[in-house]
Amino acid sequence: MKHLIPRGKLIAIGGNEDKGTYPTVRSKRQYYLNFFELGILKRVVSESGKLDPRIEVVTTASMIPQEVGPIYIASFAMLNCHNVGIMDIRTPQDARQPEYLARLLAADVVMFSGGNQSRLREMFGETDFLDTMTRRYYAEPNFVIAGTSAGAMAMSQHMIRGGSVPDALLKGAVKMGIGLSLAPPAIIDSHFVKRGRFGRLIEAVALYPKLIGIGLGEDTGVLITEGHLVETIGSNLVIILDGHELAHNNVAAAKKGTTLSIENFKMHVLAKGNVYCMTERKFYVSKEAVASAAC
Repeated sequence: MKHLIPRGKLIAIGGNEDKGTYPTVRSKRQYYLNFFELGILKRVVSESGKLDPRIEVVTTASMIPQEVGPIYIASFAMLNCHNVGIMDIRTPQDARQPEYLARLLAADVVMFSGGNQSRLREMFGETDFLDTMTRRYYAEPNFVIAGTSAGAMAMSQHMIRGGSVPDALLKGAVKMGIGLSLAPPAIIDSHFVKRGRFGRLIEAVALYPKLIGIGLGEDTGVLITEGHLVETIGSNLVIILDGHELAHNNVAAAKKGTTLSIENFKMHVLAKGNVYCMTERKFYVSKEAVASAAC
């Protein structure tokens, strides 16, 4: 699979995507967008090519699936999408049930909720569910795999499992693991700007300098097409970290807990509509600019 160009689409969301509710006097949370006009979930639906696609929400990563599932059902209903199912897969044995595989084969969109990204690999690794989803992603142009927060981070092959923000840029602050390998050229981090996760993504990319670091702000995401074109969607920012031209990098030699020393990191800041090409490692202001450059 790794040498083929995926025909499907990945949508990785940084977390706290606007699900159609609005601030009240008691609300402390800031909403940046009119959900109905510009929301990320609307883009998830539109990329399927259908007005009312079959959507399966996988709540496996969450420890409160009984709350998360109904929120997504209500959110998609606001977009006139009523063909939504919840897959609350709790064990690897659940993931192997023929019922879930049949539902996966019938889905136009599969969306992974937030929670603990390591659970996704634990439940789906080495299963027909993951194999079938990956095969559809590579073969079907309008098949959409979306994930928010943990669901986005798990798309990486080399996945961030966790990491201490206070200890950022000290060797060992980031914890790495194996993800679902849907976006092998990238290491994806979420809640990136508000939670100050620059340091752990820098260390992750320093560990794997041939990969591209993608830091997703909240209520912000990326649409990845052809396996390498990264378009920013949503209301906030996406940070791209490129370590291909690192000169000095002591991440391998440094002892745990000691300061990292890294030379020549390249960073890009993407707002809505900007595109980054992971193969060419280039920033484009828009999809039209990408088309004219034939990336």
